[in-house]
Amino acid sequence: MTTTEDPKAAPAVDPGPLIRLTIADCAAKVLHSAVTLGVFGALADSPADAAELAARTGTHHRMVPDFLDALVGLGLLEREEGRYRNSPLAQAYLVPDSSSYLGGFVELTNETLYGTWGRLTEALRSGKPQHLDPDKGGFVGDRHKDPAKMKRFLAGLDAYSDRMGAELARRLDWGRHSSFVDLGGARGNLAAVLVRAHPHLEATCFDLERTRPLFTEHIGGLGLTDRVAFAGGDFFTDPIPQADVVVLGHILHGFDTARRRELLGRVFEAVRPGGTVLVYDRMIDDDRSDPERLLSSLHMRLVSPDGSEYRVADCQAWLRGAGFGDGDAQPLLGTHTLVTAHKEAA
Repeated sequence: MTTTEDPKAAPAVDPGPLIRLTIADCAAKVLHSAVTLGVFGALADSPADAAELAARTGTHHRMVPDFLDALVGLGLLEREEGRYRNSPLAQAYLVPDSSSYLGGFVELTNETLYGTWGRLTEALRSGKPQHLDPDKGGFVGDRHKDPAKMKRFLAGLDAYSDRMGAELARRLDWGRHSSFVDLGGARGNLAAVLVRAHPHLEATCFDLERTRPLFTEHIGGLGLTDRVAFAGGDFFTDPIPQADVVVLGHILHGFDTARRRELLGRVFEAVRPGGTVLVYDRMIDDDRSDPERLLSSLHMRLVSPDGSEYRVADCQAWLRGAGFGDGDAQPLLGTHTLVTAHKEAA
């Protein structure tokens, strides 16, 4: 006896993951709105009920209950007996004016990513980038023409670079080195973290000349003008300052392979004998299976004519080709990979 499958029968596969993927941006928009409306700042010092929060944030009573409870479900708020408070995650990173505030970065992604990713289908058909920005992967755009916008952008990234700098400060034996250069160091925040962690270090930020005023203001405000210098120029045409260590964070993903090789060759010449190069990006795992890394790579293809993320093994091969000896690769902050390589001592 044979049986014929009913073509009208419901599939055995649960569609839940597909539905959740389809509406994934809704959760991000809830976060963006909460940051914009000041929800986390309103709860920084004490809990509040829905009515109190509506009054503090200017939100409508019809929308507030679902909005706040969605934030609870997303792990950003906690609710007890009808009163809300920030979760540890939100308290640590989403309270304005705190040293670890990441709300500026949240606002930045809301402002820049949605319009660009809305043109993904067009990009897939044409192969053309949808937001030309060779400097910072679609995040800077024309902000450098507006100092206030540029300062807001950089402030949004400072908390992130604080964490990155703290990680780099403990990942390398800095006692063996006396100086480093941060390529694309912007206004010097990561360099500031490193020199504070290791007071013997001298630092140089190498970035486009237009960044100098922002660097001068920020490093001056931190009281580090005697510890962190600025060198203005282009990675490919101007000499890279010599140092014991050169750091390339979120740099190589903006270029094609030929330019990456060219830049690493220039970096090799800048690293003093016995020195080290540190490269970090959201590198793709070697078997290309991590969706978050691949989405990051797709973003770079959307916003630049040649950029993309790259495999760890490729990065290590380029470094060897530039003259560096074998190093290692290790996870960084759960979202990035740090590749380290060394230049043979004289």
